[in-house]
Amino acid sequence: MKHESYLLGLDIGSSSVKTALVDIATGKSVAQAQSPETEMKIDAPQPGWAEQNPELWWEHAKNGIKKCLASIDKKKVKAIGIGYQMHGLVIVDRELKPLRPSIIWCDSRAVEIGNKAFNELGAEYCLKHLLNSPGNFTASKLKWVQQNESSIYNKIHKIMLPGDYIALKLTGEAFTTNTGLSEGMFWDFPSQSISKKLTDHYGFDSSLISKQVDVFSNQGTLTKHASEELGLSSETVVSYRAGDQPNNAFALGVVNPGEAAANGGTSGVIYSVADRDVYDPKSRVNAFLHVNHQPQAKRNGVLLCVNGTGILNSWLRKNVGSGSYPEMNEQASKVAIGSDGLTFIPFGNGAERILENKVSQASLQGLDFNRHSQSHLFRAAQEGIVFAFKYGFDILSSMGANTSTIKAGEANLFLSPVFREAFVNTMNVKLELYDTNGAIGAALGAGVGAGVYSSIQEAISGLNKRAEFVAEKEKTQKYLDAYAQWKNKMMDLKLI
Repeated sequence: MKHESYLLGLDIGSSSVKTALVDIATGKSVAQAQSPETEMKIDAPQPGWAEQNPELWWEHAKNGIKKCLASIDKKKVKAIGIGYQMHGLVIVDRELKPLRPSIIWCDSRAVEIGNKAFNELGAEYCLKHLLNSPGNFTASKLKWVQQNESSIYNKIHKIMLPGDYIALKLTGEAFTTNTGLSEGMFWDFPSQSISKKLTDHYGFDSSLISKQVDVFSNQGTLTKHASEELGLSSETVVSYRAGDQPNNAFALGVVNPGEAAANGGTSGVIYSVADRDVYDPKSRVNAFLHVNHQPQAKRNGVLLCVNGTGILNSWLRKNVGSGSYPEMNEQASKVAIGSDGLTFIPFGNGAERILENKVSQASLQGLDFNRHSQSHLFRAAQEGIVFAFKYGFDILSSMGANTSTIKAGEANLFLSPVFREAFVNTMNVKLELYDTNGAIGAALGAGVGAGVYSSIQEAISGLNKRAEFVAEKEKTQKYLDAYAQWKNKMMDLKLI
């Protein structure tokens, strides 16, 4: 019976793995878990590097699953969906074991490799066929392994994205998706196939790329080992996988052209849906296939990413603040718009795409020891993040993304009144907050892929809007004045 069954969603992030159990009949979450409870470690063996052990994600996924399923009949979980941190590289041998730690999304080591490929392949090909520069994406990270760790490269059986690896642990099958291949920069948009020109240029054997499955589809049932370890039925199907930002957009019902989603987690994102192939000539924002893309109904997600958002707030809490995030938000609210001339440049988490893949350090500009306090610092940080969003949002707008409403989950930075106010007024948009998250979205996606729901619209029909916020003319001008100051500092530093 429909009301006796559940869907399980996993959101494999770089800070934590989140898990949600959704009741099929209502589409509502009945249990959620996060593992670990504090931020997961990111290893940096050298400056600009960022790695995580894929087995660590699996261990935290198992922890979250067991917590969510503690009070239900586990055999009634019908399907599993996976959202995952985008652009990471996982490589496995013939035994399907990782050969090295994953080179994750915010690792900067492959920037120059991607820049070189862009010049050699040519801007016209890259922008019209990949919709991006090869940049610092998965394909360029694989090239780095080929060039610098040849003994490891020669043992590779398959390459995969983080979500592909978790699906592998569940099903024993090495699959990927066309959306995943577009995230990794392997996808040729006009031909709707793997870019042979890119793989030939980088010298990759096409056999390294896993077989493709549809985003919403039966992608395999649980292995005997996974079934026994998790207590789930061996008939439980993995039926959805997508990168975290497309998945976050899906969770918010952002699937049609002109709709946009935002996220203020470890990194910050605005993700706008388009029905045509668009690109930024400087690849400062990036286009990928969206979860509901079809050859006859094109849907691309145009992604604006700021690396230093939640991770900046987390750094402040650990190293400067003496309390919780709500306490930091309260302190920030006591300072006027513009932070009394204090400007925070928030880029300190790897190569920033909106800065044309520059690796910039975060910095404070205009600090006055006699005027500025901890409260100014907290507000300047949140404003600096919003101003980075604004810079990228203007690029999106120049590409034709005329977005007037942005949807987000009621979580992370969007819990801060200061951040919300700065967000809507600086960009002059309406902000809608919803009671959902990536893990819930992954569970609902699994329902679509398994045929539990007849359509995407049915799956997201229970989406609950919690609040909305709109710009106020007087505040908008003050925020735009502060943004102009921020942008001038960026130009002084030669970052833009």
